[in-house]
This record gives sequence, structure tokens and C-alpha cells, in this order.
Amino acid sequence: MTISIEKIQDLVAARFDEETQFLAELVKIPSDNPRGDCKAHATRAAELLERLGFTVEWHAVPDNLVKQSGMISATNLVVRHRFGDGPVVALNAHGDVVPPGEGWTQDPYGAAVVDGWMYGRGVAVSKSDFATYAFALDALKRSGLKLKGTVELHLTYDEEVGGEIGPGWLLSQGITKPDLVIAAGFSYAVVEAHNGCLHLEIEVTGKSAHAAIPFTGIDALEATTPILAALYGYRKSLSANISATPGIGSPQLTVGLISGGINTNVVPDRVTMRLDRRMIPEDNPQNVEDELRRVIAEAATAHPHAKVNVRRVLLARPLTPTPASKRLSEVIRKHATAVFGESIEAKGVPLYADARLYAEKGIPTVMYGAGPKSLEEANGHRADEKLKLSDLQKATEVIALTLADLLD
Repeated sequence: MTISIEKIQDLVAARFDEETQFLAELVKIPSDNPRGDCKAHATRAAELLERLGFTVEWHAVPDNLVKQSGMISATNLVVRHRFGDGPVVALNAHGDVVPPGEGWTQDPYGAAVVDGWMYGRGVAVSKSDFATYAFALDALKRSGLKLKGTVELHLTYDEEVGGEIGPGWLLSQGITKPDLVIAAGFSYAVVEAHNGCLHLEIEVTGKSAHAAIPFTGIDALEATTPILAALYGYRKSLSANISATPGIGSPQLTVGLISGGINTNVVPDRVTMRLDRRMIPEDNPQNVEDELRRVIAEAATAHPHAKVNVRRVLLARPLTPTPASKRLSEVIRKHATAVFGESIEAKGVPLYADARLYAEKGIPTVMYGAGPKSLEEANGHRADEKLKLSDLQKATEVIALTLADLLD
């Protein structure tokens, strides 16, 4: 069986105005995380999907897990369409987004279209792929093709806080068991690998005292200083380790949060820091954590009277390519090259995403979806996030062609 690019293009074009409006409706509903109250967005997304004729499953995450993730509400939506006996291909995109921040020239919830670009928070990362995936599946339903297999849409709401109660929960509960996964992307390239991430919290505990007699206390901030210096020294060594995967670069370390102290005239009794260590695909997460704990412990010996406790907050393992995921990547690249009229490459990205959660279960997984040529061009996670609507249409064609190929 073969299907022409022209046939898919006609099917997608027939409903592209509807697809554009579908995306606009999703952009207009805030789903910032934090705060993490995404129920209204899930409700609207389900309504729009049902208008397309899909049956939408609601999978509400238990409240205790939601609160542990720092969110207010989380409901995962699953759509399944069975064409026949064959593999299950899952398409995952997340509807939660980072807060807008300052500096916008457009309403971050306005979905304004200017010169062919739609503006709004989440329009590129990754509400766009709610539309890409839904309308690619819709085009296949209308195609009349005799396909073999099932397509699932996994629309989740916790990517910005780690993904554990989104894809991670769907997988752990046995709600889904896909054979292949395409997760939300944000550039022309097919992403085969991404960094992992380790967050550690370092708590330094001393003893408070009046600032007039500081020697009667144990200064937690003073004890923190050599730890900070050691971490920054360690950071300098990371630049020498460069990943073999294009687009990844070297590991990174950032101390992103510091809090502590009681008042200006009191010796601080407690200082807490959180660090972010980005891991390249070649890194072993356990070795990375052990190394950081060793750096911290050695630096802490400079002030033995202060207590230092290190706690893991988050561990996101890197996404690493496998022979099976590379075969999936090749299928997408073939169709993307034909649709875009230019060579579409595979690469890695120096962030982490929900794709890793599927890969950790041994499922071949790559990232691909609507977006400009780079995350920077899309203003992802920045003011004036935007998406070229012609790219949305092309990405929808690519996904539809890929699914037809995989289910042939």
C-alpha cells in the first residue's frame, strides 16, 4: 500500500482552518505550571477532541500524587483509535506550560496571528502538538486507508515538573503499553537524544546567635561558602566532556535557588540550596550523583561543626538512541524531508522531556512535532512564544505520513 504526499496534504488542508482554531482555543486557556491547576485546559481539550469524533478517556491522578508533584490538579487524556491488528503507536504532548513572564508584545493568552505566526504561551511547547497529532490522526481516519494497528494520543499535564504523574503514571498503571512513541518536538529536526537532569537540595544547618556575639553560634552561611566554591570549581571541569550526539554539547551545573537566614542581626542557622546538573547521554546518573555528593562532602569538612544534608529532588535520565528508535527516526526523517523539501536531520537537545519516561520502559521513542527550525526561533519559554502556521500544517502532514507508514 502506498499513499501519496498529495493525498495527505489535501486531507490536512481540508481542515487546517479548524486545526488553527483548535490550537488557538488551547492557547487561550491558561495552564501555567506552576501553579499547576490544569483541569480547565484538559476539559476544553477533551471537548475539542470529541468534536472531531474521538472518544476521550479521562485518567485523573490521585490527589496525593498531584500534591507531591507540587500541582493542584492533573488529569491525563487518552484517545485510542484502532485501525486493525498491529502495533500501538503513541503520540505524547503536554498541555502544561511555564508562566508567561514579562516582556510580551502580544497577549500570552490571545493566540493572535501576525504575518502567519500565532503568538501565545505554549503555542510551540507543546500545545501545538495537541493539534498536530489530533489532526494527523483525523486525516488518516478520513483517508480510507486499510491500516493495521492502533494510534493513541497521550495528552498530559506535568511535563514542567518532571512528567512522573503524566506519562510516567500512565505507564506505571498499565493504562498504556505502546510499541512505539513519538513525543512532542519543537523544531524541524527529529530528536533522538536529550540530556538528563539531576536536582539536589543541600541543607546546611548551624546555630543561630545574636550578631553582637556571633562566635556563640555556628554560621550556616559561612559553612555554605566553601561548598558553593567547590561546586563552581567542579562546574568548570564539565566543559571538557562533550557528547558525541550533535546538539547536546557538554554537561552543565547551575545553583538555581538559595534561601536562609532569620534576620540581618542574627547569625543564620540554616541555608538551603538547590542545584541542577544536566547530564549528557553518555553520563551514568548514579556516578554523577555520587561525584556531586563527594564534592559537597569534601568541601563541608572546612566547617565540621555545621551539619550538611543532601537530598535528591529529581532524577530525569537522559534519552539515548537505540537501533529501534533510530529506525523510527529514519521513517519520520524520510517523510519530513519530502514535505519540507529539504534534508531533515536527527540530533539531540540539551534539555530533558517526557520522552525519556517511555524510553526507560524500553519503548523506542523519538521527539518530533510542529515548530520553527530552533527553540530560540520559537521563543520557547520566553516572551512572545510563536509558531509559524505553515510549519504546523507541514508537521501534521509529516505525522500523518509517518503513521500511515508505520501501520502499513
